[in-house]
Amino acid sequence: MQAQVKWLEDFKFVGESQSGHSIVMDGNGGKSAPSPMEMVLMAAGGCSSVDVVDGLKQAGERVMGCNAKLTTQRRDSAPRVFTQINIHFEISGESLSEDVVSRVTKDSLEKYCSVCLMLGGEVEMTHSWELVSNNS
Repeated sequence: MQAQVKWLEDFKFVGESQSGHSIVMDGNGGKSAPSPMEMVLMAAGGCSSVDVVDGLKQAGERVMGCNAKLTTQRRDSAPRVFTQINIHFEISGESLSEDVVSRVTKDSLEKYCSVCLMLGGEVEMTHSWELVSNNS
């Protein structure tokens, strides 16, 4: 896998993926686009959500929605790395098994999510989940 990041102006950069997609990043606190740290956080949420939805589908569950809400703590001084990340999954579907939901959310952070596993060496990664109605 390869990517490149080009400087546009000020603290704006455009990242280009090997698959041909681009995204603007703002190193100035996210004023005009997501900051690089926000991108890392969204990557963790996206990667783990793929695992959760896939795991539920493979288990035969009728999942209809998955919303990952991420909260963090960061160091106060530079480098301002994440010290803790919690991913709270809001999952909806028909007659979902709480045991299966519990297992797939746990397995995502501990076994499958590449982004979370990379962060987990330095960051305390936790998760929580709840079943929500399909109207949420």
